[in-house]
Formats: sequence, structure tokens, C-alpha cells
Amino acid sequence: MPVLETLQLSDDVVALDVAQASAAGAALHDRYVAADPFPSIVLDDFFAPDVLRPLLAEWPAAGAGKSYDRAQERLKYEWQPKDIRTPRLRAFLAEMNGEPMLRFLEALTGIPKLIADPYYVGGGLHETRPGGHLSIHADFNVRKGMNVIRRLNLLVYLNDDWDERWGGHLELWTRDMKERRAQIAPIMGRAVIFNTDLDSFHGVPDPLACPPDRSRKSLALYYYTAPEEGIRNVPVRTTVFKPRPGTADRPDREVARRHFIHDWVPPALLRMVARHG
Repeated sequence: MPVLETLQLSDDVVALDVAQASAAGAALHDRYVAADPFPSIVLDDFFAPDVLRPLLAEWPAAGAGKSYDRAQERLKYEWQPKDIRTPRLRAFLAEMNGEPMLRFLEALTGIPKLIADPYYVGGGLHETRPGGHLSIHADFNVRKGMNVIRRLNLLVYLNDDWDERWGGHLELWTRDMKERRAQIAPIMGRAVIFNTDLDSFHGVPDPLACPPDRSRKSLALYYYTAPEEGIRNVPVRTTVFKPRPGTADRPDREVARRHFIHDWVPPALLRMVARHG
């Protein structure tokens, strides 16, 4: 049985049930909050394979809404719903932002009042092609266009017959970046959910070694909360990359410089500099 059951509303549309999703999340709560190195969970058969496989038939064949090619992330592509012209994918991504999924995640994590991102910034469809990687990092924490704080990542993998030798494993590292605590293969139907704190370090750091006709595909959804005290006093962080001990991984020094300025330069001075270019 899948973790989340679906109702087929039409050839292209499936729906989740609020009651079933809430109960499934509650049953897994203790396991989630006790996870090491930070609250997280790996769930096989998150959705039934016959729900996920039709999505691959609509997967974009070329191009991308956004792509990355730098030392910290390479040959990584993403598409938001606005970039997609096929019904199943658009409908499925919409359902992932709906009430049943929010209720599941709230019950699972104990985080109330979750908010989905209707713009899917940074999320949607993800694909890494041979040779690509994503260095270990902690995610951006503030969704500026909505004034909300990022709290959760949900990743759902869509890779049939994945060979362990190809790599592509998601790694979870301790908050002090001294030790890898989890290495998760991106197999079909597997989901990974985890808290996105400033020190929830994760990534796919080694170059993908799959054949040229294969790639690593996933759905990525991010969820937020609105701070009751407002966003003004929240320390804003973009994605922070961290090198693994004993490797040639490269930190993003430009990001570190921006964080230093944000933390130590008075806001009034920052606003004055911005106004005068």
C-alpha cells in the first residue's frame, strides 16, 4: 500500500484524501521528529508507481525553465508549472500544494499552518544529467516575495531501475558538517521529507555516473510558515554551500560575502546604497 492513496478523477488528474493523508502523517510523526541528523524521513512507495510513471511520459524532453552550471551545482535543470504544457504534470504539482498534502505534512512534522508556494520557486521538476551534481548545502530560508520562512522540503523520485553504481544519492550531513549520516538512493516512488533549518545540510555532491540516455529525475516541493512577529528580524540567508571534510568541494564565497554585509552593515546604510546604485 502506498503511504498516500489517490483517487483517479480523470485520465490526467488524481486527488488525495484529507482524512487519509492526515492519518498517514500522524502515524509517522514520532519517527520523523526523532530522525538523525535533523528531523526527516525516507518513505518508499510514497505514491503508487502507476500514479508516478505516467508523469514521465510528459517530462520535458529539452530545455529548462532554469539551469545551473557552476562549481557548486552543474548539469542541473528545473521546470516550474508555468514552463509545462502538459496536463498530468501540471495537475499533479497543483495537488502537491493542496490541502491534503499540507495536512499530511503538518501531522508528520508537527509544524502548524504550513503554506505552499504557488510560484514553485526553486521547485517543480528537477533533473540532473550525467556528470551533474549539487554540492552539500543548506537552503535559502526566506521566500521574499511572500514574506514567509522555508520550513520543509519534499522530494519525490521518479527513477525506475536505478543502478546504485550510478550514484545520485541524496546525502544528509550533521549540523557541524563533520559526518555524513544518510545516503539515499533516488529510486522510483521514494520520497524524502526534511526540515530546512539554517544548518540542515544536504546535497548530491558526487558527479552522476549514469549512462548518457538516463538522468536523475525528481519532484521538489517546498513549504513555508508566516512568522507571527513578521519577517523583518529574520536573518536572511540564500543557499549556503559547505565543503565536505577532506574533499575539493568549493564554498560559495560570494554568498558568504553577502551574508557578512547583511549581518554587519546597518539596514539604513544598505537602503541608502541601494538607492544611489
